[in-house]
Amino acid sequence: MLGHLRALREDQSLSQKQLADLLQVHQTTYSDYERGNLNIPVSALIQLAALYHTSIDYLVGYTDDPTPYPRSRPRR
Repeated sequence: MLGHLRALREDQSLSQKQLADLLQVHQTTYSDYERGNLNIPVSALIQLAALYHTSIDYLVGYTDDPTPYPRSRPRR
């Protein structure tokens, strides 16, 4: 299993199908993401991190701290 994806999804009472629809992939593809059988595209990781209000590092199991990083402000 890849990081904390399954636990986050279940905590939100979401199905794999709902997440697959959000990411515009098949349910089996999303299932493979959760099991670590497929690499998740960065664009999908960004969407999931925003949905769960966490960091990509937390999603992929690089950290156990779910606190998202502060967003940087665009430079002028």
